[in-house]
Amino acid sequence: MSADTERDPPSGDGDVSRKTVPDREGQSLLEVRGLDAGYGDLQILTDVDMDVAGGEYVTIVGPNGAGKSTVMKSIFGLTSHMGGTVTFEGEDITGLRPEEIIHEGIGYVPQNDNVFASLTVRENLEMGAYILDSVPQDALDAVFERFPILEERQSQKAGTMSGGQQQMLAMGRALMLEPSLLLLDEPSAGLAPDFVDDMFDRIDAINDDGTAVLMVEQNAKEALRRCDRGYVLANGRNRYMDDGDVLLNDEQVRKDFLGG
Repeated sequence: MSADTERDPPSGDGDVSRKTVPDREGQSLLEVRGLDAGYGDLQILTDVDMDVAGGEYVTIVGPNGAGKSTVMKSIFGLTSHMGGTVTFEGEDITGLRPEEIIHEGIGYVPQNDNVFASLTVRENLEMGAYILDSVPQDALDAVFERFPILEERQSQKAGTMSGGQQQMLAMGRALMLEPSLLLLDEPSAGLAPDFVDDMFDRIDAINDDGTAVLMVEQNAKEALRRCDRGYVLANGRNRYMDDGDVLLNDEQVRKDFLGG
């Protein structure tokens, strides 16, 4: 398993060794190298490396405050960049604004405030294609096919929907431009327990259809069970990286980060 040298405790600053990433679609989509980032003058991430291959499903786990969400926001141009590079499909996107990154083919679903509560379901979905001259009907139809409840309730105000339905709407809006990579920040947060498995199944289906997924998830065991590869962050640094099932079954990772 790839891990930091000598297995320092979670508060340590060791770096992971790198493992060759299997490319499921023959093309590396995302490469993060030596990323330093934060908010204003506050640095959260230090020398973070990360890869997502074409069509791959990758999960980021770690304790609260580890910098997991900051990685996602940094990729999407929402933090202060302090060093390192972010490359997507061979193009340097470091420092681009979110609207420019959307053009490159990356969709992002934040954990909080991820729908326009006062707009209808259909209006929310149309907002997902705001960079286009017109809403692509085929993309809208594809979202409705994936999430039938959204078609049924397309005239309903988003703010009146359940948490799980709002999460589906947020994902549907991010899929309106048919991105090559979907960033999901804590998609199961706040969902009723009986809806969590359904949400994971829907993410699996999105990935099975060819969209690469990079996900931050609080339900670390379930996320690692389903993903191709996982990263463990602690104190804003890489700590472990390996196949999801390897991390899930590693004694040290389970003890330090998964509750035994």
